Amino acid sequence: MKKLVLAACALLLQGLVHAADGRDVLMQVSTIDALMNGLYDGELSIGELKRHGDFGIGTFDALDGEMVVLDGQCYQVRGDGSVHVVDDARTTPFATVTFFDEDQTAAFSDVDLAQLQQTLDARLPSENLFYAIRIEGVFKKVRTRSVPAQTKPYRPLVEVARTQPEFEFENVRGVMVGFRAPPFVKGVNVPGYHLHFLTEDRKAGGHVLEAAIGEVTVIVDHTPDFYMQLPRSRAFQEVDLTKDREAELYEVEK
Repeated sequence: MKKLVLAACALLLQGLVHAADGRDVLMQVSTIDALMNGLYDGELSIGELKRHGDFGIGTFDALDGEMVVLDGQCYQVRGDGSVHVVDDARTTPFATVTFFDEDQTAAFSDVDLAQLQQTLDARLPSENLFYAIRIEGVFKKVRTRSVPAQTKPYRPLVEVARTQPEFEFENVRGVMVGFRAPPFVKGVNVPGYHLHFLTEDRKAGGHVLEAAIGEVTVIVDHTPDFYMQLPRSRAFQEVDLTKDREAELYEVEK
């Protein structure tokens, strides 16, 4: 009995140490509804963002493309579909990152993205936690979008997305990076799955709109802790965030 108690204490201490080192924390800059309202001015440098995680997604100052943080490197998928490594001095108005550690792994083949997500949902321990998701392998088809840099006065995101450039890839190797967020974060983050894509050669990608899976490996990192840094700007202090933008967010995401 004593050995069992000591073993349990050891596991508890390991968990506390793991939580204390910040690796199980989802760090977020601003809120999705602030971005929906057109608050596109950068709030945090990419160098500072990478101090909080080596894996994640977001966008850049003036809504200049889609962000993918993978293995500690930050990539920008521009409005023309090209991919560039981002300098640490660039800034972001909205991003979500964590330090990625494998907690669950599964293989999938010959399914569409919606079917993969439904199966994955059944295997996750709770609907009420955040999960970092990495999907890597061969994709039969991927449809993505990116957004070119905007100029002031900024239009709301739903208006920008209606003229967004879209890209299609067939029989391509690559990786999807993103998160599954719980339903209660509506207005703060994107409930459900939010994924960005990079081709294996890191030359193309974007925000995932649709995909058909060939053969992939899905790695899940459970991230039970959440930290959000709100903008310091007057624009954020004065913006009206009371409106329900669920329908607009669905249009933007899909």
